[in-house]
Amino acid sequence: MAEEAALNFADFYDAELALHNAHFRVTAAVGRSDRVLDVGCGAGQTTRDAARAAEAGRAHGIDLSATMLEIARRRSAEEGLPNATFELADAQNYHFAKGEFDLCISRFGVMFFADPAVAFANIANAVRPGGRFIFMVWQGRDHNEWATAIHEALDPDSTGPVAAGKAFSLSETSVTSGLLETAGFTAIEFREINEPVFYGPDPETALVTIQTFENVKNALDRPATTAEIRARLLDMLEAHQTPHGVQFDSRAWLITGGRYGDSPPCFIGDFRSA
Repeated sequence: MAEEAALNFADFYDAELALHNAHFRVTAAVGRSDRVLDVGCGAGQTTRDAARAAEAGRAHGIDLSATMLEIARRRSAEEGLPNATFELADAQNYHFAKGEFDLCISRFGVMFFADPAVAFANIANAVRPGGRFIFMVWQGRDHNEWATAIHEALDPDSTGPVAAGKAFSLSETSVTSGLLETAGFTAIEFREINEPVFYGPDPETALVTIQTFENVKNALDRPATTAEIRARLLDMLEAHQTPHGVQFDSRAWLITGGRYGDSPPCFIGDFRSA
């Protein structure tokens, strides 16, 4: 049962971010011989994409979920990608070999560090001088309809400020630039990605999915209001039904740059072509 839930979540997450992933993959422009580190790889879609492009190199995904990593390993084997490897590790304190990678990527995986300054410094150490990075992170909560709509459905009478949450911890460009520059990265650029996120083909399916979200689970733990909250959530999801399924507006940052070194980072392709 737990494995089935993990598989369902992995499939949901990749479907949710399909349009974002197209931008991410083009901008990453993984080279044939690149050595790629994927931070917070989850079930490994971005690692596998990198491994396919780096056919003479390798892609190494790290994550804190052993369950997701098992799915990643299985899918990589099924897809015939021996150069995709996975490891249970925290990028904040893992001992990387200095300059071990040409490129570090992360699709919504770098917002959750306990100490981001330490984590980014450790990641920078793992990237060779002149190497590159590409991170995708969420912009602020108020720019992401999926976050505000769910919150309003859970607590329609709330008038106070809502805690930003770790998912939005890198939304401020000045703060994030400072962290990355201090860590040893340079030529930092932020590109806005405005694509809808996909929550399911219909409201009923989307409701099953969002009931796994921590804030939704916590709200539904109050039996006296469970039916009422579930009804509001369903109404909210029905309001976001489109011909392409249940979708919410979202805003993300695609952050690119390089590691201090003799050669400036070179980005191939145009993220708008995805």
